[in-house]
Amino acid sequence: MSLGRAFSVAVSGVEGQLVEIEADIGQGLPSVHLVGRPDTTLQESRDRVRAAVTNTGEKWPDGRVILALSPATLPKVGSVYDLALAAAVLDAAGVIPSHRLADAVLLGELALDGRVRRVRGILPAVLAARTAGRRTVVVPAAALPEAGLVDGIRVLGAATLSELMDWLRGGGELALPEAVPTPVRPPIGDLSEVVGQDEARWALEVAAAGGHHLLLTGPPGIGKTMLAQRLPGLLPQLRECDSLEVTAIHSVAGILSDDHPLITAPPFVAPHHSTSVAAMVGGGSGSARPGAVSRAHRGVLFLDECAEISAKVLEALRTPLEEGEIRIARRDGVARYPARFQLVLAANPCPCAPARDIDCICAPLARRRYLGKLSGPLMDRIDLTVQMHSQAAGAFSGDEVESSEVVRARVTAARTAAAQRWSTLNMSTNAEVPGHVLRQQFRLPKEALAPVETALRHGRMSARGADRAIRVAWTVCDLRGGDCPSTQDVLQALNFRQRGIA
Repeated sequence: MSLGRAFSVAVSGVEGQLVEIEADIGQGLPSVHLVGRPDTTLQESRDRVRAAVTNTGEKWPDGRVILALSPATLPKVGSVYDLALAAAVLDAAGVIPSHRLADAVLLGELALDGRVRRVRGILPAVLAARTAGRRTVVVPAAALPEAGLVDGIRVLGAATLSELMDWLRGGGELALPEAVPTPVRPPIGDLSEVVGQDEARWALEVAAAGGHHLLLTGPPGIGKTMLAQRLPGLLPQLRECDSLEVTAIHSVAGILSDDHPLITAPPFVAPHHSTSVAAMVGGGSGSARPGAVSRAHRGVLFLDECAEISAKVLEALRTPLEEGEIRIARRDGVARYPARFQLVLAANPCPCAPARDIDCICAPLARRRYLGKLSGPLMDRIDLTVQMHSQAAGAFSGDEVESSEVVRARVTAARTAAAQRWSTLNMSTNAEVPGHVLRQQFRLPKEALAPVETALRHGRMSARGADRAIRVAWTVCDLRGGDCPSTQDVLQALNFRQRGIA
């Protein structure tokens, strides 16, 4: 009896767990048995691995091969284990030495001719290998730029199974990651291109400074989409820890760029209004993939024509809006993805949506039903509501309008002040601060809280709405450079919340 051992990583959500792969070659008819809760794709790896080993020029064992993946209770999904399976079998056959395998993690799918193909989730897998204390990780050569983003672990790239075998035998060297190119901020429109709409521009600045959610209503062509698309240009670059987290999500989704894998700019995700619940929050067969809410983590999720979106899809946003995380339950467990994003909704006031409200031909009941999909609990989680109106003149005026760069400077200063204030809580924006902290540790003066208490007493606002109004007041205070929100700041925050959307 001969035993071999190699290591790989199982990724669930954006978290990984080290998987030990054992190979046993015993007597009996030539066969390959895979145990340890493999899925269909992993079951098929028996044929892929055997063909790759044979076509590489190595001899496949003639006996009965048992491959065990442990922990046995952990579901194993995908083809990321191919490289480790082949190494474990060859180690058991005595074809390769085992001293380098003992401390290395192998990731990658094998083609039938021995090429090592790229797989999704390389970045979280490498992070998990580093957390587990491994010193070396071998990845597909095509994934080297992505894997090289992780410090504290030796990353090597193999283009073929032959290269890996030569390295394990000490007769060759694997590729090393090159310097990661400086990320390029994606081209976006400038705020100076939006004509007029001073009130909506101010709401966009407040939303950017505090990480607040925003609803824009108004007739078509008034600039709702233009404003929403320019919100990412007002946000500062992602912090290093947030950048790796966002990049890991996009790695699992399989949408990372090969040239610039590191994401440093806040993402902007705008799904179509016909999107499904699974596409919005994540899901799919097999392992649950991240949805739009997770791909927009630390960025902006823009839902244009939100009144046309299914009510079930909109209601599915409640949990991530409140908790900053989405949990997708499957038969084999629960996949967790971060989902702390800024929600921007845009909608017409009614189905006919004329340029002037006076020209509307919709019945009152039709107008109420049109925006009725935006339920009370969902609207209670929206911090800023702006009703935009058409401007009769000004489109061709020569007045100078502030650019995104000018506004971004104020937003950055406000976010810096907020980050310093909430540093002991490990939070960076006002929108993240729990309500009990606002009411106890950072309680506003009595005269400033009076308008909020009046609104609560008359039933015009819920307790959650009061907390959100206070967060907006802190943001308005940060934008003007104050130390504590004043009564005027609170009134302005309440004004944003208590407007109608008729």
